[in-house]
Amino acid sequence: MTTGIRALAAFLLLCAGGCSPAYVLRAGWEEARILSARRPIRAVIHDTTVAPETRDKLRLVLDARDFAERDLGLRAGASYESFTQLHRDTLVLTVLAAPEFELRWKTWWFPIVGHLPYKGYFDFEDARAEAAGLAAEGYDVSVRAVSAFSTLGWFPDPIMSTTLRLDSLGLVETVIHEITHSTYFPTGQADFNESFANFVGHRGAIEFFCDAVRDASACERARLRWDDTRVFGHFFHSILEPLQEVYASDMPDDAKRVAKREVFEEAARRFETEYRPQLRAGQYGSMDPAGLDNAWILSRLLYYTRLDDFERVYAARGELVPSVEALMREASTGDPWEALTRLTEGPG
Repeated sequence: MTTGIRALAAFLLLCAGGCSPAYVLRAGWEEARILSARRPIRAVIHDTTVAPETRDKLRLVLDARDFAERDLGLRAGASYESFTQLHRDTLVLTVLAAPEFELRWKTWWFPIVGHLPYKGYFDFEDARAEAAGLAAEGYDVSVRAVSAFSTLGWFPDPIMSTTLRLDSLGLVETVIHEITHSTYFPTGQADFNESFANFVGHRGAIEFFCDAVRDASACERARLRWDDTRVFGHFFHSILEPLQEVYASDMPDDAKRVAKREVFEEAARRFETEYRPQLRAGQYGSMDPAGLDNAWILSRLLYYTRLDDFERVYAARGELVPSVEALMREASTGDPWEALTRLTEGPG
């Protein structure tokens, strides 16, 4: 069976019952194109017609991949051993939606991975049409560009040219993040999966730059980025309670809309006065309150939920490997969030 046919078959399985035939065909076709355009990274590194910056970043990808397997015990399989050059700046657009007055995702169900709060589109016009349709139904909608994704080990994921646009820290974080998905991905737990991989990606990058390659400057910047990421998570969580009070009230919908907008405007002000002064890595900019809604905050919380609790597990063990092993072991027979709670409340 050819690679392209296997890719199409996987997408048919993945999307059965959750996607239209046109969506399935386009996804399968695009995945087949990505896989068929792969080149071994080691061959690209020795190709002098390729830009030196690209070859340097691909060396870093291989180093990060090897570190994830050798030092962190993650399962990369055949992923990130190849490179695909895309002819566009964005790999996929994802559509996310939430009810206007509820902090709850709209989800799509897929047989392999369960319910997910996002739907990816290679056809950007289809993504915008989906978003417009959801908005017409009254949902808050977020459309986000994605530069990388994982097929969870089903296929030998290449690193894409869109991902290479990241700086060295972001590239190492992303490689470890995506390999974490291939190692551990409980079904129907999108917020846990992304937040856990965010933790492993950042902590893994710190260990990579501080211990493996011993780059003092990158080590410090990796630490600052993880600190900033957790501060950003605090900010997102600070918005939840005032929003929930508005949504639980008996106010008419028009009054709720006004109150909701006031909560987001106040949140944007607090970010500038309270949270932004705490940020030291320079990776976050200002916020336009006009662009903030339920889909926006939930799309962030997808990656920023309980990061301090993950860090507590790490602090109790002092290294990433035993922290990851403890989390996966504790969650092996039940809810991963409950497992995280047990680990943070236990003796350590």
